[in-house]
Amino acid sequence: MTTDADTLNDLLEALAAGNKSVDVVRDTIARMIPPQTTSSAGGSIRVDVQRQDRCGYPEVIYAPGKTDEALQAAFQTLLEAGQNCLATRCSPEQGIFLKRAFPESSYDEQARTVRINKNDESNGRVVVVTAGTSDQPVALEALETLRWMNVEADLLMDVGVAGPQRFLDVKHELDNCDAVIVVAGMEGALPSVVGGWVSCPVIAVPTSVGYGAAFGGVAALLGMLNSCAANVAVVNIDAGFKAGYLAGMIARRKQGQ
Repeated sequence: MTTDADTLNDLLEALAAGNKSVDVVRDTIARMIPPQTTSSAGGSIRVDVQRQDRCGYPEVIYAPGKTDEALQAAFQTLLEAGQNCLATRCSPEQGIFLKRAFPESSYDEQARTVRINKNDESNGRVVVVTAGTSDQPVALEALETLRWMNVEADLLMDVGVAGPQRFLDVKHELDNCDAVIVVAGMEGALPSVVGGWVSCPVIAVPTSVGYGAAFGGVAALLGMLNSCAANVAVVNIDAGFKAGYLAGMIARRKQGQ
């Protein structure tokens, strides 16, 4: 396995042989060193700018507990590295602050996300399906994550099993997609229904929507984990970001990126 030491040795040998310029070697070494940015509030946030090279996508910033200054510093570091930016679970105050600090950003109050896309490459297609309108905030978090990943993403709302004809009316819109995300609360039955109609992976997201015996999404989670549809996999309760990220990786792989 190639290590940073191996890479550095190769760079120095290329420099000595005249195959690389000093500027190229300097810039490459600079990218190998994760920067540290310190907020004016006295705390610090270390942004992993190498994650895109290792994992295919940049680091995502989880907003709760972070100061406005720390969020701004994280976005600035990512932008200076030429990378897309995404902050999740932003409070309204954090979202408004980032939107003002970066006017080019997209802030979705319902999804609680702020994102900036530096390129418009295409990485496949994913459809997000919700059982009800109450599941919309989690679905939108998945949708915004997919858009941050440059995946074409469509949203189909309110097609739960209480009215099965509603899904049948729109199931043709799942044709030719690389993955489907199904967001549902209550008993969490919709992913199994969708899984029986499509030939791609289905990522099920249980939500904390439901009455007392729904146990804050635990009932939906257990129902989805016990799905009899073989193409259904499950993420954590209300984990729209995780579902979007996994679906985006599947779509990118299928596109041969």
